Amino acid sequence: MAQPVEQWITDIPPVTRVWVAASIGASVLVECQVVAPLQLYFSWKAAVGNMQIWRFITTFLYFGPLSLDLAFHMFFIMRYSRLLEENSFSNRRADYVWLLFLCSVFLLIISPLLTMPFLSSSLAFALVYIWSRRNPAIKLSLFGVVTITAPYLPLCLVAFSWLLQGGFQAALGDIVGILAGHTYVFLQDYWPREMWSTTGKGEIQTPAFVKRLFGQAER
Repeated sequence: MAQPVEQWITDIPPVTRVWVAASIGASVLVECQVVAPLQLYFSWKAAVGNMQIWRFITTFLYFGPLSLDLAFHMFFIMRYSRLLEENSFSNRRADYVWLLFLCSVFLLIISPLLTMPFLSSSLAFALVYIWSRRNPAIKLSLFGVVTITAPYLPLCLVAFSWLLQGGFQAALGDIVGILAGHTYVFLQDYWPREMWSTTGKGEIQTPAFVKRLFGQAER
């Protein structure tokens, strides 16, 4: 028996579900001409100088108009954000939200150096990178042709973007996502393992008030 749509939706972990719903909603609003992309993109001048603070959020929600490209991005969020939330961050919703927040802050800080008004794809790609590094033994099939292990997935996707979509500029969002994801992985996973951390824990700790907000127990 086919799984009811309602059950399928409720089975999606909450943080991933909210992000997907908000992203689809943003594209629908643009398609219906309720808002324009110019009202959603991020720049420090518009967000801070003009007090349009919603741009801090909408730049991570808008993936483009309703299209096959949007469906592709939703697939990536549904797959890799869900895998992280259900496995690496199982019963640690606050930690996952804090991960998204820190990656978003990283992307916002470096955004003046880039010509990228929307940072949604970069944030999604950061999750792909983090998942690939935390699951190094998993094997994946690319288009049913080549089998690779998970850590090579981000590099292959960057190569595809570079070769098929127009060079460095087309791959820039993915590359920036890798930088954001690697910064998190280095501080949280590599540092305590390779740098002889005295605590044995990652350098990134979720603030207590965030844990209380999401009902996560202290560890």
